[in-house]
Amino acid sequence: MPALARMISRLKLAPLVFVGLLTIALVACSSDELPEVKPPDSRQTSVQESGLPNALSSFAEPEPRWTVVSDEINLELATPDLGVGVQRFGIVLSDDSGLIKFPIVKLTSNYYPDGYDNDPIPEISTSGLARFYLFPFGTRGIHSTDLQFDRAGLWSVSADIPRPDGTTEHVEVRFPVAEKAQSVTVGQNAPASESRTLESTGDIAKLTTGSQRDAGLYEYSIAEALQREKPLLIVFASPAFCTNAVCGPQVEIASELREIYGDQVDFVHVDLYSNPHEIQGDLSKARLTPILEEWRLSSQEWTFIVDSNGIVTYRFENFAPKPELIEALDETVAMG
Repeated sequence: MPALARMISRLKLAPLVFVGLLTIALVACSSDELPEVKPPDSRQTSVQESGLPNALSSFAEPEPRWTVVSDEINLELATPDLGVGVQRFGIVLSDDSGLIKFPIVKLTSNYYPDGYDNDPIPEISTSGLARFYLFPFGTRGIHSTDLQFDRAGLWSVSADIPRPDGTTEHVEVRFPVAEKAQSVTVGQNAPASESRTLESTGDIAKLTTGSQRDAGLYEYSIAEALQREKPLLIVFASPAFCTNAVCGPQVEIASELREIYGDQVDFVHVDLYSNPHEIQGDLSKARLTPILEEWRLSSQEWTFIVDSNGIVTYRFENFAPKPELIEALDETVAMG
């Protein structure tokens, strides 16, 4: 079955029916040992929106299009570019004591057709189990899962977080879901971008702001890699300027995965800036690469996985932990 047909067919699955039975045991678990959780048998899907956001002119932190309702819990939405379909949904939870690291948090989504001052439609509510992933170096982390948003409009996702005194605190994030996601996304053809290579520049310092430089990430341009008809992982990131709570050492993870997968998968890194060697810590000198416009990207870190036919099979907004990427790569490689 063609890869795209497989993706479409998998969307017909019903929501997880056992979530309610597991909620109490899982959400209260706070040990460092992660329980084994089978990911939902679904694939991220949505369609692409044309046009470019004004925010593309700068990576200064934009005003969020989402709001958080909670007295005690801080929440950062890591995946705000949401369109209709099954989407990777990631959040960072914290409180006055720091990062909240519960191994599993139950997330519940609701759709508000008449605004947040009115009731949601109960029949559209779905739930998912978000697993916690600690970033390298242990200072950041994310809870993520796949959630289905079957229509555009105003949505919320909520969770009940256990507190030290034995109570729970309700936290809710409210956000819009678009008819079409902004970025290139799952099911779309990957743009054949002429990203720069080590051969074309002759100097790896011109290709990345990072200090750990893996020449294997600059062997092929995106266009050249697509012509090779192999699975492909593409990272858009500027390693020296990862400053917010939802970005991480994505380029370093790509290098580690390249060692694991060898010649099964091609890997390409595209720095956000076209002149890394001239910046030297001063972003006023930075020039954004025009390739960001081809992929319609307006935030600081993205990873895409593309199959051997050039179709995007997974997209990860902001940092994607290594286990998530391995799962996605394994499935894409298995497609052939």
